[in-house]
Amino acid sequence: MIETRKIEQTEIDHLLAAEEDHFFDVKSKDIQPSKLQETFVAFANADGGDIYIGIEDPSFKGERVRPFAVKEEANALLAVLLEQTNPSVENVAVEFLSVGNGHILHVSIPKSPKVHYTAAGDCYIRLNAGKHKIKGERVTSLAYSKGSLLYERVPVGSVSVADISETDVLADYMSRVGTSLAPEKFLKKQRLLSETDGSIKPNVGCVLLFDEEPQASIDTRCAIKVYRLRTTESEYKREHLAEMPATINGPIESVIVSAINKVKDLVDGSSFYEGENLVKLQYPAEAIKEVLVNAVLHRDYSLNDDIHVKIFDNRLEISSPGKLPGYMSIANIYEERFSRNPNLVRMLHNLPNPLNHDIGEGLDTVKNELRKAGLVDPDFEERGNAFIVTIRHQRIASIEDVIVGYLDQNPNAVITNKLARQLSGEDDINKVKKALQKLRADGKIALIDENASAFNYRYRKA
Repeated sequence: MIETRKIEQTEIDHLLAAEEDHFFDVKSKDIQPSKLQETFVAFANADGGDIYIGIEDPSFKGERVRPFAVKEEANALLAVLLEQTNPSVENVAVEFLSVGNGHILHVSIPKSPKVHYTAAGDCYIRLNAGKHKIKGERVTSLAYSKGSLLYERVPVGSVSVADISETDVLADYMSRVGTSLAPEKFLKKQRLLSETDGSIKPNVGCVLLFDEEPQASIDTRCAIKVYRLRTTESEYKREHLAEMPATINGPIESVIVSAINKVKDLVDGSSFYEGENLVKLQYPAEAIKEVLVNAVLHRDYSLNDDIHVKIFDNRLEISSPGKLPGYMSIANIYEERFSRNPNLVRMLHNLPNPLNHDIGEGLDTVKNELRKAGLVDPDFEERGNAFIVTIRHQRIASIEDVIVGYLDQNPNAVITNKLARQLSGEDDINKVKKALQKLRADGKIALIDENASAFNYRYRKA
């Protein structure tokens, strides 16, 4: 039974004022079911969204709210959407919105872990405010991105089974997990071999795990690049590089360990001067480790890009190729579990004292370790075709507490707006300005030079 909910004029006005975008669309009740299904499929194949049927496009001349007179008028549309989409989209929410002279049909489509097709066999994806038909390699790429098709199972034609079975990396792994199987039988049992053109080849997951130089064997890039950037700006220049970026290659476990050590070295030695004041970067090692492990294990290896780790003066950014897979979203990232590379995750987790927790636990660890260190929770962002985790050197304490704490520890120190931003991790110059003004009004700090311009204000402990 589809629920009916009465809505007030304020909600109707809100729907009429909303612009169609990546997550929102309105359709006429007179739309053909097949055309509506194209938009429905496009939302499911992208990041989900909401369709309101019974509201005309903004270009329509006349009253835009033209609802169904009776609910049964929507039956043909619902039958096509819910019964003729291949495969069916799960967890679709449907409701009728009761307005003065009828009903608007509201269909809420979740981000789906599958690739969906219309009854005509076409695949669409939502981009901005429109739907785009895709085919061939773009559909395959979408399946890899969602995790419904596993790129880790793709055979690597340039590598033979013998190339892997004879490596020291595989021998070391088998020794640690305590297996007595022959190498080739072990690889087959672990689903690390795939068939192509009638022959058996190591697949991408196998090469990433046990090839001594997987970066030379796989068609796409799969290294980690680490940068130390002496700036807080997102748009950095070559002169901001403290040294040439480090490129870390090797099998997956080795890459993770080497990247953790490299980032730790750069962070441990990272400090910068603000005037005469030395500001030191400090992040909990366990939080850094968990973010790097997640980036390596859950990235989209079908994309031709490396993982990029950037250590700025006020934050650490880890950019991993590929958006969140399956039904994962930034909103549910701590609650939901979905692995794009389940075999990589499982193989690494089978080791004694594994680098990786169970899926999803790593991010909880990141948040908890940052809070223990007095730092704010990590930020998550999907930017372009990458998922970015940002660990900010920003205190949970208020800006005022950070300033007072600093001056208590350094009674003869001078503090500026810029230094206060560096110490607190707060980028907003006006927020810091207000905090300094409040402390001055409260008599906790004093202005050194009353005649200085506002941009050059320097304060001391009162």
